[in-house]
Amino acid sequence: MELHSLDQVREDHRWMAEALKLAERAEAAGDVPVGALLVRDGRVIGRGYNRREAACDPTAHAEILALREAAATDGLWRLDGAAMYVTLEPCPMCAGALVNARIARLVYGALDPKGGACGSVFDIPSDPRVNHRIPITKGILADESAVLLRAFFGERRRMARVAREAQR
Repeated sequence: MELHSLDQVREDHRWMAEALKLAERAEAAGDVPVGALLVRDGRVIGRGYNRREAACDPTAHAEILALREAAATDGLWRLDGAAMYVTLEPCPMCAGALVNARIARLVYGALDPKGGACGSVFDIPSDPRVNHRIPITKGILADESAVLLRAFFGERRRMARVAREAQR
């Protein structure tokens, strides 16, 4: 069932707020605060938040973890009909995984002007050369997502300054 546009906007905000809660979990664990979830038919089928540091795994991005959980839930790698909600624009690895999983829709919060692959630096899900294209909705709760990221990296820079000064 397709939602009317005002209903879709409400749903997008609802699910992005849930993704932000996952991003906060990543931050609490010392990782970049990005959260993601996959929703199909009004039900969450996969959740993830960045765990690269905790897992010592360069592929443990929020989107990848959400895709893995959803595929395990469904017992299928094809996630037809599912929408991905993620607080930060996906990187090339994650954008490729979303295309390969055949998700129906991507909704993200903050742009990633240095590494985004869904409209900023690259646009993998919309590239006519790939075998599956994904409609994208950008900027849902972007300010809230960006504030979380800025605070995280600001604290990292502050701690690095403190460490440098302590070495003097």
